[in-house]
Amino acid sequence: MKPSASSGRPENLEISTIKLPLAALTSITHRISGAILFVAIGTLLWMLDLSLASEASFEWLSGIMDSTPARFVLWGVLAALAYHMVAGCKHLLMDMGFGETKAAATRGAMAVIVMSAILIIAIGVYLW
Repeated sequence: MKPSASSGRPENLEISTIKLPLAALTSITHRISGAILFVAIGTLLWMLDLSLASEASFEWLSGIMDSTPARFVLWGVLAALAYHMVAGCKHLLMDMGFGETKAAATRGAMAVIVMSAILIIAIGVYLW
């Protein structure tokens, strides 16, 4: 049965044509940053193990991390971590009952974007 236009139900559910609110976009990005961190944690643990194995392996890893591409990768991982932490704090506040209205969710999403951008820029300045 095809839903009628007067029922108020959506007729087109193609995700690429739906305009998502800002709060939904920040929530999806929070999940993406979590997936990035999940993938990166293995490499970071390997690098920690390598840096503690011997002085020679520490020097080798230190030489690699001094390169620009490695710093960009590290900046990306740290940016994902910063965004994930800020958005996670917003989600925890929402779990406690703060910011559950549509207007508050939009303000919270904007705050997540602004705070994350500040942290990501600060991390970039620190790395270079």
